[in-house]
Amino acid sequence: MDTYELDEVDKGILYHLQQDARNSTSTEMAGELDIAASTVRNRLARMEDEGVIERYIPQLDYEKAGFQLRVLFTCTAPDEPENFGQDVLEQEGVIAVRELLAGTENLHVEAVGTDTDQLTEIADSLREMGLEIVRSDILKAQLHQPFNHFGVSAVTDDEGD
Repeated sequence: MDTYELDEVDKGILYHLQQDARNSTSTEMAGELDIAASTVRNRLARMEDEGVIERYIPQLDYEKAGFQLRVLFTCTAPDEPENFGQDVLEQEGVIAVRELLAGTENLHVEAVGTDTDQLTEIADSLREMGLEIVRSDILKAQLHQPFNHFGVSAVTDDEGD
């Protein structure tokens, strides 16, 4: 797997996108990073082409959207086939799957529902797939921050494109 070497300009752009991709314009990022807006656009295109930026997705408030219950199922997966995590992700109500490298309790499944009956249906569908649900926890909050090594540092236009 090839890696993409991030420089300070790339890191600054990624930092701003992780803070608020929806409201981060090329012009605003360029002003913050002291580079040309065209440099930001070129770098974004390059990082998208190289797979550093895979996609832009909204961060939802599931409770405001009517899904009052958010649960983390800690599961033990059987010797799963290659795309098992993706198959789990396609189950109704499942919003995230984290595959752990090894050991038991090797799959974390995050799901949302409107009531306990809906969560029971989700749990049943996971069991039908061969998962052993070791624990289920209701999530109160989930907090995120931009990767701190993408912090903005002094960047000049001669470091750009």
